[in-house]
Amino acid sequence: MTFMPLPWQSSTMPVPSPTQPVFRFAPSPNGLLHLGHALSAIINHDMAAAMGGRFLLRIEDIDRARCRPEFEAAIFEDLAWLGLSWEQPVRRQSDHLGLYAAALERLREMGLVYPSVMSRGEIKAAVAAAEARGQAWPRDPDGTPRYPGRERDLSASEQAALVAGGRPHAWRLDVAKAVGHLAAPLAWCEAGADPAGETGLIAADPAAWGDVILSRSDAPSSYHLSVVVDDALQGITHVVRGRDLYHATSIHRLLQQLLDLPEPVYHHHRLVLGADGRKLSKSNGDTGIAAFRAAGRSPSDLRALVLGTT
Repeated sequence: MTFMPLPWQSSTMPVPSPTQPVFRFAPSPNGLLHLGHALSAIINHDMAAAMGGRFLLRIEDIDRARCRPEFEAAIFEDLAWLGLSWEQPVRRQSDHLGLYAAALERLREMGLVYPSVMSRGEIKAAVAAAEARGQAWPRDPDGTPRYPGRERDLSASEQAALVAGGRPHAWRLDVAKAVGHLAAPLAWCEAGADPAGETGLIAADPAAWGDVILSRSDAPSSYHLSVVVDDALQGITHVVRGRDLYHATSIHRLLQQLLDLPEPVYHHHRLVLGADGRKLSKSNGDTGIAAFRAAGRSPSDLRALVLGTT
């Protein structure tokens, strides 16, 4: 399979005006939206309005095991209650799996991906064994041990045999090799602030992540791969999101460069933290927009709370 022309590269498709900013809010329907989501949605919506731009809603529903239609319906209800409006139709990632497969195939043809079969248990055991020998195991910016890369240097026939054997596998990006394809160092334009408050041109460090997953046997695309393809397809000019994704921008810039995708401006905003100082999470059942509404609070109350104007 060859890499298909993407819609924004076709002369038959409408091309957004280069002077019109385009923002997006892209939640996953795997739980109820919490107050951190409200902050991000409001910031995107308000920035688009202030700049005379467009505000899009994208549903990131690739993980079919966790995403549910009732959560998607709740997203629409919560955002409408907040007084936000967005363009139609809403883009759902599950409707565009072929595009992510095409992007992965392009990277495969460039020799930049490899199949990995180590389970989480095997990775944990390898890390524990190395640390027991006194070796410091490298970790990514989120603190997760980097993948050992055991299959990276196998021959093409050996890698094909792994896949043909039927063992669950993931496709990983050979980040060191990918960086070697670049003609110049990577950077991005940061219009928000990093955790230390820095803005402007930020040097990217994709190698800090090790060999990230781009696709798994049970998931046709990873967040990293699908988000850069979607942002390009939708003509997103400003990616506004929480600081928890600040370091992931290095991988996104690498993928954009490899796939010849346009580079948006990035704006990483502060997070809404819980009483214990950690970021809010759906999986932890943190206070959601729906619960706030059920308690009799108004949209203006919530806006004032998350924007820090109370």
